[in-house]
Amino acid sequence: MNRQRFLHLLTRLGASAALAAIAPGLAAQPARFPEPGKTLRLIVPFAPGGGVDQAARLLAEQLRKQHGLTVIVDNRAGASGTLGGKAVQTAPADGYTLLFSASTHVMARQVLASPPYDPQTDFAPVARVGEAALMLVVPASAETKRLADLLAAARQQPERLMAAIPAAGAASHLGTLLLARQSGIKLGYVPYKGTQPALTDVAGGHAHLLMDSMVSLLPMAKAGRVRALAISSARRSTLAPDIPTVQEAGVPGFAFESWYGVWAPKDTPAERVAAINAMVNGAVAELGRSGIYPALGIEPVSETPEQFRRYIEQDVQQGSDLLRMAGFRPE
Repeated sequence: MNRQRFLHLLTRLGASAALAAIAPGLAAQPARFPEPGKTLRLIVPFAPGGGVDQAARLLAEQLRKQHGLTVIVDNRAGASGTLGGKAVQTAPADGYTLLFSASTHVMARQVLASPPYDPQTDFAPVARVGEAALMLVVPASAETKRLADLLAAARQQPERLMAAIPAAGAASHLGTLLLARQSGIKLGYVPYKGTQPALTDVAGGHAHLLMDSMVSLLPMAKAGRVRALAISSARRSTLAPDIPTVQEAGVPGFAFESWYGVWAPKDTPAERVAAINAMVNGAVAELGRSGIYPALGIEPVSETPEQFRRYIEQDVQQGSDLLRMAGFRPE
């Protein structure tokens, strides 16, 4: 194209149209993700040192190794986990601020009277990272030696046995409700602010049972301060192969696990969600192969964002039903 014709196009069509005319094959390309020099922030809505925090930090380190990323784990504890959730919900939807949380995140509308957001519509599901079995423990001093004994005692004296509940709507809460429902028992429930105070009270005999993260409870079980009766998964755990599953111990068909996931702000572009999903799935696969996640009791999961979204729908429905049948009221 000669100079005269080019100037003519500029005059008639404007510069952008002229450039499109001389280079029709040059379309705008999406920005590279993640961009060099950018920092990926994983917000954890709980205090450092817990199971969710440990899982997030291991994932962050693996992402650094595999992709050369700068990844920061930012703990924003408070308000039943919604303080960290709110920080992600209101963050720029560019894929660089993500939420790493446990299954309790999706139950905010069911357990809080005034939730600050809707977990299903105000976030973009990115990846479900893994599943983790729960462990059922009783005081070491209890006469109960087997799960069958515990269930028999609960049937003889409905609502006398008190179950410690570390957090409303958490896997520990829902798993305990499911156990009561499927075994046909009625328990009393004592709320706590976290696993440690609940576990301390069970060890001291002030509460009769606790079902929570196996990794959180196993050290005290091994130390003889509480007695482990069963684990909630469908198969025994390699971390404690001598402890039977709830199914084996007397509740046929019982299977329940906690899980971990990653979310982005809801308006994050689909191609960025897909890119993060691929990165997370790759990192989780390596954490599984290396045995790092299994050592925490986490079985790696690999799903697409859409599969994760459907899983959340089913999980919220089950949790909602359990809370409703138990007469739970949001606080």
